[in-house]
Amino acid sequence: MTQKELGYVFGVSRYTVHGWENGHDTMPLNKLVKFCNLYGYSLDFVCNLSKQKIKHSKIDLNKYAIAEKLKNLRKELNLSQSKLADECNISQTTYSGYETGKYLINTITLYTICKKYNVSMEYILGQKENEYVSI
Repeated sequence: MTQKELGYVFGVSRYTVHGWENGHDTMPLNKLVKFCNLYGYSLDFVCNLSKQKIKHSKIDLNKYAIAEKLKNLRKELNLSQSKLADECNISQTTYSGYETGKYLINTITLYTICKKYNVSMEYILGQKENEYVSI
């Protein structure tokens, strides 16, 4: 698929796709999930958190279910919202919005949490029972 064709699928320009592919910009989580659903690969594989090229079923984004997973993970790690927000380089208010389901977590923050704590993105999104990423 060309950048122009992929841009059409996502409703963006080929220049935006070029920016995603070359690391100049970050693909929004809803579009990243759409990409993974299109090709059937896991978020962990696409985001280089896992080397396992596992096909998977369709991912659905539910910001309230994600909020609950984030809250439970933070408590399990024995971290305050403020501490986790600092580690993600965001404000505590923004992180609180993710934990309450006010906002859908962004790709960079999700990736940062998963990378730092070896947690599966798909676990946070409620698609996988096992919390940890298998390399």
